[in-house]
Amino acid sequence: MNVVCTSPREILTMAEGIGFDHTEPMNEAVATVTNSQSALPALPLDEAVRQLEGLLTGETDLVANAANTSAFLSSILPDLNWVGFYFLHYDELVLGPFQGQPACVRIPVGRGGCGTCVESGVTQRVDDVHAFPGHIACDVRSRSELVVPVRRGGEVVAVLDIDSPSPARFSADDQAYVEALVAQFTRCQYGGG
Repeated sequence: MNVVCTSPREILTMAEGIGFDHTEPMNEAVATVTNSQSALPALPLDEAVRQLEGLLTGETDLVANAANTSAFLSSILPDLNWVGFYFLHYDELVLGPFQGQPACVRIPVGRGGCGTCVESGVTQRVDDVHAFPGHIACDVRSRSELVVPVRRGGEVVAVLDIDSPSPARFSADDQAYVEALVAQFTRCQYGGG
């Protein structure tokens, strides 16, 4: 069953139904996360997986699900300046839904963190993007990056790219957390890995 929202009130009602608290003004919420010295996600992994499943279940549109996934991750992971998808089209990645500043539209496979992720099929956790061979500077504020492959039928079809203005922002725990959420996105969107 697809859920169609026709008004901001319906969207808020749906969000409340899966546990989002929209009562705190956004700028205060962002300041709270930014001013805390912790880079811990706002939700435990099992709760984050459950909430993402609630957002995506019943919707089959790739753009809608990628947009909601990007927005969800942006809302629960602190100290980020960009979260979004790049979709594989032949030998290049093309920008998909994201949260953040305008971004590079096309990235060749094998170049930068995103292109390397597609070429290798392995998550790229980059502590210093300026030291990464072939780095593509879409946002000069980005200092570290986490890029997770999205698979359909075992083949990489997209990547989820997350950037932070802080060096070495992403730990092995962050990587596992995001990989689990990408796996949930994949299950909801493609019915498996």
